[in-house]
Amino acid sequence: MSYEKQKRLLDVVVSVGLILLFSPFWIVIPILILFEDGFPIIYRHKRVGKKGQEFTLLKFRSMVTNADIILHKLDKKLLDKFKKNDWKIAASEDPRITKVGRFLRALTIDEFPQLFNVLKGDMSMVGPRAYLKRELDEQVERYPSTKNNIPLILSVKPGITGIWQTTGRNTISFKNRTKLDVKYVKNLSITEDITILLKTPRAMVSKW
Repeated sequence: MSYEKQKRLLDVVVSVGLILLFSPFWIVIPILILFEDGFPIIYRHKRVGKKGQEFTLLKFRSMVTNADIILHKLDKKLLDKFKKNDWKIAASEDPRITKVGRFLRALTIDEFPQLFNVLKGDMSMVGPRAYLKRELDEQVERYPSTKNNIPLILSVKPGITGIWQTTGRNTISFKNRTKLDVKYVKNLSITEDITILLKTPRAMVSKW
């Protein structure tokens, strides 16, 4: 069986298994979000996928409903902080995150709906990060040396988890992330995918 078929089988088995295993979350989390901040429960936004094609990524909503407007139009200082810090910021410093959202992010529960992205085929369980187009363009402009790496990184599906997420999470710079993602893409193997999956639970709770 080819690597691609092995990976797809792994994606389907693991995503279905996790959806069933954490079935109570699909009831409890929406209730908590609805009780604190109303609808919508699911946050949908465009990310860059395989071959540069954008797709709609799903997450449990962890921010206020007008979070994007606040960041890009109403709070220049917050946007500058994001850009200066490689498009990432500690949840404790982001005023847009709700109380329930802080809990969801601390355990990476907000990303659970991406399991349906995996089933649909837009994402894989393991792969490079799914970037916002705006973020990707600005990061490449900031780090020109990464430009030649992007086509290779986008030659595979983005993943819910990946090689850099299980090593340093958000503490790794964009430049170093691309190096790790290139290393992953150049050495694709089902064994490496399984290894990364097994490391993921520990990485999820490492922020606690």
